Amino acid sequence: MTTLFVGNLPFDVTETDLRALFKNYGDIEEVRLVNDRVGKSRGFGFVEMRDSEAAERAKSAVDGIQLGGRRLRVNTAQPLEEQKTHPQSKHQRRQ
Repeated sequence: MTTLFVGNLPFDVTETDLRALFKNYGDIEEVRLVNDRVGKSRGFGFVEMRDSEAAERAKSAVDGIQLGGRRLRVNTAQPLEEQKTHPQSKHQRRQ
């Protein structure tokens, strides 16, 4: 399985919307949107796909498209342990 990070999402996007955006590229195991403490969207989420090749196709196809006036950013998610050992500056992550 491969988990994709999906950033710069419109704040009103739902898990159903995100699932619909990725379903044509392969089987989706789980979709998760990240909310703050009061339940407001933080503008990013994760899509877990069963097949790594399908995840790569989805990443290539969806990265950079416009949704709700925002350009989506799609990357392969890094495990928390890897993020802590290889921190990137904010500038490097956006390139």
